[in-house]
Amino acid sequence: MPKKAKPKVKVASRASKPRRSASKSKSPVKAGAKAKSGARAAKPIKAQKGKKVVLLSGGNPQIAKGDGDGPVQAYIAAMPGWQRDLGKRLDALIVRNVPVVRKAVKWNSPFYGVEGQGWFLSFHVFTRYLKLTFFRGTSLRPIPPGASKHKEVRYLDIHEGDELDEAQLATWVKDAAAMPGWIT
Repeated sequence: MPKKAKPKVKVASRASKPRRSASKSKSPVKAGAKAKSGARAAKPIKAQKGKKVVLLSGGNPQIAKGDGDGPVQAYIAAMPGWQRDLGKRLDALIVRNVPVVRKAVKWNSPFYGVEGQGWFLSFHVFTRYLKLTFFRGTSLRPIPPGASKHKEVRYLDIHEGDELDEAQLATWVKDAAAMPGWIT
């Protein structure tokens, strides 16, 4: 018995279908409409020499990646409110305790390391706190309090008004800089 031929189904090609934009909503935004809870528009702020910097969600400055002190200082200058002062204090403390420190901005965060050893520390701005990341934090004594899903990483969250133990922080920075860091 001969096989019956299946009827061919005409399939429209992708080119014949109009594309929908992933970024546009189906309905226009109404005047006075509120954003969903937790949503926040990016705020442009002035950084160095009249350039505008966009604050991402949580207030983290969007700074182009780059090596050296310049991008790190631009990041710190763009940090919002009390976190800017804290960023200046942290940067000064790190430079004071690790004079040969290497700096860079990667993934919208300042990184600190030692040439040939990798990165030992980074920080990131969030709405209510600043997160300090020690890439080999489990090797520090005492161990920084914030746990991570990564075996060796530990965090220190600093909130507005927190008492900063600069002596302990300086010890952690010196010890972290002395051991092999995270290589990107």
